[in-house]
Amino acid sequence: MFRHTISLGRIFGIRIDLDYSWFLIVGLLTWVLAANYYPQQFKDWSTAEYWGMGLATAVMLFVSVLIHELGHSLVAQHLGMSVPRITLFIFGGVSQIATEPPSAGAEFAMAIVGPLVSLALAAVFWELEPVVAFSGPLLALTQYLALLNFVLGIFNLVPGFPLDGGRVLRAIIWRFTGKYQRSTAIAAGVGRFCGFLLIFVGLWQILGGNFLNGLWIAFIGWFLESAAASLLQQEGLKSLIGEHRVADAMRRDFPQVPADLTVQDLVDKHVFASGARYFIVNGNGAPAGLVTLADIKQIPRPSWSHTAVSQLMVPLQRMATIKPDALLWSALEKMGRDGVNQLPVVDGNGIVGVLSRDDVMHYLGVLQAIGR
Repeated sequence: MFRHTISLGRIFGIRIDLDYSWFLIVGLLTWVLAANYYPQQFKDWSTAEYWGMGLATAVMLFVSVLIHELGHSLVAQHLGMSVPRITLFIFGGVSQIATEPPSAGAEFAMAIVGPLVSLALAAVFWELEPVVAFSGPLLALTQYLALLNFVLGIFNLVPGFPLDGGRVLRAIIWRFTGKYQRSTAIAAGVGRFCGFLLIFVGLWQILGGNFLNGLWIAFIGWFLESAAASLLQQEGLKSLIGEHRVADAMRRDFPQVPADLTVQDLVDKHVFASGARYFIVNGNGAPAGLVTLADIKQIPRPSWSHTAVSQLMVPLQRMATIKPDALLWSALEKMGRDGVNQLPVVDGNGIVGVLSRDDVMHYLGVLQAIGR
């Protein structure tokens, strides 16, 4: 799903990815700490110490964020939910939990553990301060990490989605009303309000002359408001899809080409002629794989005339597929997790259709047009 990430490995079976935006925020935070915070607090350090401590603090902050996200993920795994990856990015981190929580209690447990982990880390760093008091740099790092984790824990308790506090609010409302979508809408609405409030505070800070802090606060507010608004749109889409199945929206007349067709003929005779963006490749009288425009772009143009589509297709055994009776919403989630734009629909041993994002959008347009 995440194309602009670096994989750092796995912890408890969960893949840890680093988004490229992480380098931007680490660089910015290092500069702020090295040029402003540490020189004001510690006058007798060398320039190398300022920059070294700035970088160490920035990296340790994201280690704390990773531990925070692991708290969410391990509780989710304990409750039987799959967690494919955790991604660290400019705003901190996010755990990709493959399914919705099965109950309000599960949602509450997953949400509350993150702030509790951050507050526990703050307490640990606080208790470590006397132990590292012999070293000025270590003491400064420990003090700052105690403060940052405390702020992270408290800030995440703000009751607005997508913050953990918003998920706690959703769990509480869900528990008492029994209505998941209504609870989500309320939590997202509170999240949008909190986002607008932070934007206002940030602009007020900027006008008051505190440009850097004000800009960062406004930026966080914009992120919260955008994420909450996106959630509201997602829930509206999910409500519209309802219980409709993959078979309702898939294409049964999907484009097919023989395995020995050259890439040049595929482009000239099929891509330009039909405008299709993917093709099922048939070999030995049965579907053998899938080829897309993205696959074609990987082949140098001079090689098109002597390269068969079977050489660049994704084999059927390696393709992400779905069954025709699966929920349409689950198909969209699968596309997102697997980073694909279309899913072959498999029933038994054969492909009975193909579902693409465009097919889903077209089907939703029909549903809206007929008022369903």
